[in-house]
Amino acid sequence: MEHLMAFLMIFTHPELLMLVAVGTFAGVYVGAIPGLSVTMAASILISFTFSWDVYPALALMVGIYMGGVYGGSRTAILLNIPGAPSAIATAMDGYPMAQRGEAGTAIGITTTMSFFGGFVGILVLALAAPWVSEFALKFQPRDYMLLAVLGIFLVGSLSQGSLTKGILAGALGIAIGSVGRDPLTFAERFTFNMPLMEPGISFIAVMIGMFGVSEALLQLHHVGQPAIKQKITRIVPSWSTIRKHLPLSLQTSSIGVIIGALPGTGGDIAALMAYDHAKRVTKKPSRPFGQGAIEGLVAPETANNAAVGGAFIPMMTLGIPGDAVTAIMIGALYIHGLNPGPMLMVEQPNMFWFIVGALVMANFFMLIFGLTGIKLFTKIVAMPRPVLIPLIMLLSIVGAYAVNNSITDVYWMLGFGIFGYMMRHYGYPLGPVILGVILSRLLDDNWRRAIISERGDLGRFFGGLFSSPLSTVLLLAVIAIFVSQTPIWRWIKTKLFGRNSRSLEP
Repeated sequence: MEHLMAFLMIFTHPELLMLVAVGTFAGVYVGAIPGLSVTMAASILISFTFSWDVYPALALMVGIYMGGVYGGSRTAILLNIPGAPSAIATAMDGYPMAQRGEAGTAIGITTTMSFFGGFVGILVLALAAPWVSEFALKFQPRDYMLLAVLGIFLVGSLSQGSLTKGILAGALGIAIGSVGRDPLTFAERFTFNMPLMEPGISFIAVMIGMFGVSEALLQLHHVGQPAIKQKITRIVPSWSTIRKHLPLSLQTSSIGVIIGALPGTGGDIAALMAYDHAKRVTKKPSRPFGQGAIEGLVAPETANNAAVGGAFIPMMTLGIPGDAVTAIMIGALYIHGLNPGPMLMVEQPNMFWFIVGALVMANFFMLIFGLTGIKLFTKIVAMPRPVLIPLIMLLSIVGAYAVNNSITDVYWMLGFGIFGYMMRHYGYPLGPVILGVILSRLLDDNWRRAIISERGDLGRFFGGLFSSPLSTVLLLAVIAIFVSQTPIWRWIKTKLFGRNSRSLEP
């Protein structure tokens, strides 16, 4: 009964309910602005709420977190500028739908499926947190490294044309992510003795430039053409559409929870892996992926919101942050005199159930705010291009500058914007570049840790891949994904099983 009262506290105290609503609303619109991340908003909130009681402070942060993860999809769909890294996959099919005049439909689907994914993540947090955290603890550095390698092989799914171009783009992204000083030895890498390069290149600047500025440059080719008319007939997807995609949304929500529960991963990787999974298991998509497939919206949006509940699992049960936002929340708990970890679950389980209740309400508020104002937002796409192009450039400059308050990031953003425009002109995909930047640190750090843990012995390292069942499964998955990307496998499939053999892909 005591735990139930802690869960219901958020529903019975109007001031707490209002703080969750305000936080969710702010998160939706902060997340929609490129560069203004939910991590930044949460870190700013600590300075305002450290004198508050712990419950109001957490209510506001939980709302910001849930709303911010969803909010990045708005500009991804409307302007092809992901508001957050987790919305990169959403832009691949959301923006083509907006170009067809279906922006309202796309936003309605992403909102509904984000709500569903968030609910699955909260349910797993409430019912199975200890078991999921125990599974997450089994991941060794070599397993994180294999997870990063598995993610790198997603270039086949993110490459809309040539696989070779996708591999080259992914390798470029890894190189960009490696620029700066080595985090372990502090040696310079790819800096060319230039002080400007030593801090590294901001991932947000690369993402905004590649997507935002390159899109503005492409729109210059269409100045004078009539604006795209949006058909806002039905925003909430029909029950038949939800039921059709329910199996896929359950699968990708599971991916989101598991990836979100692994410390240091988060919704960015979960969304991209879910998108790849959707491409592999969907036999008859509504449209080809990359051209407005509904499945291409369902998969990443359910996964990145399910990852929210997943990220709270190691935070609440072990005191280990699942991502950057939960790391800030751990700091907030320390400020308020609490000690996150196993003893928190024993000594103050009410805190756990209060956060579960706050997440439930934040998820409902996200659905409400996500389904309102869509007609107003879709007018952005219908703007005349002489107005739309400066708006995209303004958002891009503000977003790049806001990350570190650095004009250098704006220069990087403009440079990568021109480079991204050239890549799109010659048919090179941008998704693998961003994927490479995201995964470069995860791959590099855990490769180092794995080798150090084996004292530099490669024999022991490769032997460890087969001594652990988890490592063996991940290694087999890497091999299967790699084989499925090769022309030889496609030739074998065609010869043995005919052309309609998509379901045989690993």
